[in-house]
Amino acid sequence: MGRHPDQDTPRRPEHGSPSAAGAAAAGAATAAAAATDGRTERGRQTREKIADALLVLLDEGVTDFPADRVAQYAGVSRRSVFHHFDDMAQLVDTAITRRLEQLAEQIRPLPTEGPRTARVAALVEQRARILEWITPARLAMLRMDHPSERIRQVTEEAFADARRRLEAVLAEELDRLSGRRRTDLVNGLDAVTTWGAWHHWRSTGLGPEEARHAMEATVLNLLAAIDPPGPVPHGSA
Repeated sequence: MGRHPDQDTPRRPEHGSPSAAGAAAAGAATAAAAATDGRTERGRQTREKIADALLVLLDEGVTDFPADRVAQYAGVSRRSVFHHFDDMAQLVDTAITRRLEQLAEQIRPLPTEGPRTARVAALVEQRARILEWITPARLAMLRMDHPSERIRQVTEEAFADARRRLEAVLAEELDRLSGRRRTDLVNGLDAVTTWGAWHHWRSTGLGPEEARHAMEATVLNLLAAIDPPGPVPHGSA
């Protein structure tokens, strides 16, 4: 018996068939997912824009953050601010976290070899620049009743990273010591190169350059204390 001409020819799904319906549903799902992703990305960008507007106000010395003013700086409506954030406390928390996370962008590799004065100068220049930049956010943190866990975590990570970098830059000197003497010296160096000391110098009248000089001199003096005594000058008692 002969074959029907159409017997070996695959048939295309007719319009309205299960296969066509499945393809249409898949296409619709893909389009819906793309639209959702687009909305999510726009929402993320708007949140960042609002948080950055608050940081601009912080950098300008503003300590109060009315929603209307933040919205104006962000180029959005007041309603948009509260669409993306439950309240102003959450916005402040988000903005401070964002500023702390931006610290990594400010850090550059520092020399770990070479003359002590050059290594200390490079360390202090970077610390002074970063500490001055972070001061508005740090002051805002001090006014927060309950900083978020994320703020505490990022702050602790920043402190730990700063201490590691300091030890790497000054390893030549620190490796002369061990045990408690080394720990005490690292603690002292850490204290005078972090924000507490910087804020003390700046809030007692020193300008940025004077504060930077005070930090550099203090670090050098602490390191000089572990140097072996030099030869006694001729004629001295």
